[in-house]
Amino acid sequence: MLELAIPGRKKLRIENLVFDLNGTLAVDGEINPETAKRVRRLAKRFKVYVLTAGSHGRLEEVREILGVEIRHIEPGMEAEQKRDFVKALGSERTAAIGNGSNDFLMLEKAVLGIAIVGPEGSATEALSAADILIGDINLALDLFLKPKRLLATWRR
Repeated sequence: MLELAIPGRKKLRIENLVFDLNGTLAVDGEINPETAKRVRRLAKRFKVYVLTAGSHGRLEEVREILGVEIRHIEPGMEAEQKRDFVKALGSERTAAIGNGSNDFLMLEKAVLGIAIVGPEGSATEALSAADILIGDINLALDLFLKPKRLLATWRR
């Protein structure tokens, strides 16, 4: 869990981290070992969930690499399914990280939405729905491992 008073905003109390998989945590279906290491560290402090339609398959392998819960979403209405998942967790206690057009509703719903502009790019819907935009998943993960970075970026 992370509690952080950010000047000009409500106090953050984040208990859950929700990630998109492809284009966010994984590039071309592959997870960087440094990313996996960070996710495992975060899983000691937060409840971590990965949402995916499983475009590249290998969900069991991803679960093993990351050591967190993987939730398979059904094709069709993916953005709504992701939003509803964040809402069910408690959007006021959940940060969401994604890059695609099917991520924009969860980024919008979460108390903190972070859009990644990585090697696979980012959909304009995700960019406009996010509170923070960052160009590297590991730097985004570091915002939660080193929360003063969040403070510096998001204060008003």
